[in-house]
Amino acid sequence: MNAKRILYWGGFIVVVGLIIWGMIAAANKAEKENANVAPVDKVASFDWAKGATSSPVTLIEYSDFQCPACAAYFPVVEQLLTEVGDKVLFVYRHFPLEQHRHAVPAAQAAEAAGEQGKFWEMYKRIFETQTDWEDLADAKAIFAGYAQELKLDMTKYAAAVESKENLDKINNDLKSGLKAGVQGTPTFYLNGKKISPKNYEEFKKLIEDAAANNS
Repeated sequence: MNAKRILYWGGFIVVVGLIIWGMIAAANKAEKENANVAPVDKVASFDWAKGATSSPVTLIEYSDFQCPACAAYFPVVEQLLTEVGDKVLFVYRHFPLEQHRHAVPAAQAAEAAGEQGKFWEMYKRIFETQTDWEDLADAKAIFAGYAQELKLDMTKYAAAVESKENLDKINNDLKSGLKAGVQGTPTFYLNGKKISPKNYEEFKKLIEDAAANNS
């Protein structure tokens, strides 16, 4: 085999090797990313969940803090959780819509509060005051004010709000919703099945029926 042919085959092997390495790296990256994209029929360790883990029913909501419909459903969900008690485990996932400029900052604020054990308190505060901040040019100062009210460590809060991990969590929730077929907010999944209750009584009955069928 002459020198030119050796160089040709040597270069060919190097190119093939680089292609294979690239494919493996891409596959590993995709697998790592998908590990943080939760399915709609299971609760992940990084999910924000409220209720008994032994509950026969899991209710997952994909929601946007600036969405008026989500704010309208907020008290409905709160009442459901009070009335059905340990029959349901509630999971909240972020699904910020592009048209809502404060949706991501609000989610970041909730995640930052969550790092100090106050996710649900911030979640409640943000939804209850949506009309106070939805039309502001910048709502971050409002959310920081809520963090102060909750007596959070503001240095840790400020760092958490801007952290890559925080934004990754929000984006992974969004990817989870897109993978499940979520197109708007709020979208609910009851034990992995998408539901669209028209009123409170129907919502409650769906949960109670699911609990009875899975007890």
